[in-house]
Amino acid sequence: MIKILIIEDDYRIAEIHKRFLEELDYVTVVGKALTGKEAIEIAGKNKVDLVLLDLYLPDLMGEEIIDELRKTEQEMDFVVVTAASEKEIVGKLLRSGIFDYIIKPVIKERLLETVARYREFKKSLLEKKSIEQNFLDDFFGVSVDEKNEHRVKPTPKGIDPLTLEKVREILFNSEQGITADKLGEKIGASRTTARRYLEFLISEEEVVADLRYGTIGRPERIYFISQ
Repeated sequence: MIKILIIEDDYRIAEIHKRFLEELDYVTVVGKALTGKEAIEIAGKNKVDLVLLDLYLPDLMGEEIIDELRKTEQEMDFVVVTAASEKEIVGKLLRSGIFDYIIKPVIKERLLETVARYREFKKSLLEKKSIEQNFLDDFFGVSVDEKNEHRVKPTPKGIDPLTLEKVREILFNSEQGITADKLGEKIGASRTTARRYLEFLISEEEVVADLRYGTIGRPERIYFISQ
């Protein structure tokens, strides 16, 4: 389970984010904090893996909260969720080592993709005694060509390299093929998001699709790894 703390001074927005997260069966929301002080208190009483953090709170700024929470014994990661889009602010937060930065208003699929990617990252990290270069390459979106030269993967906007690798793995292990609905369940994303990844792989000629009719006569698009 991924234990998440939401830090957001607007109770309505915090509740919306909580409802989004509750669609993922591997997530537990341990609390919703409206202030920095409340966030520190909740983190002191609960195990927290991931923090969804707004930057502007009544008592503390987001950067101050990150510093305070990092003083605890817990190893927690941060996803900034804010309306702030100024280059200086974004750059400073990225340099502080946050996992992701999402600009409000939050699109549900974007948030769930981030959490699914975080889950895969944590799971892979826990399973390893040491870190191989290919694990870091996948996380940072780098591939190696036949000449052993590194280059950035040319994935379009909306296609996360780490999630894409997970989709490839699922497809490889799905001998009977898979629908967008089923893939969405496995990666913790919506059917629309899953289909975007599948159609991208079709465009790359890595995947093929076939139509099959279900029990009620409605055709389903089934995706397979290209042979």
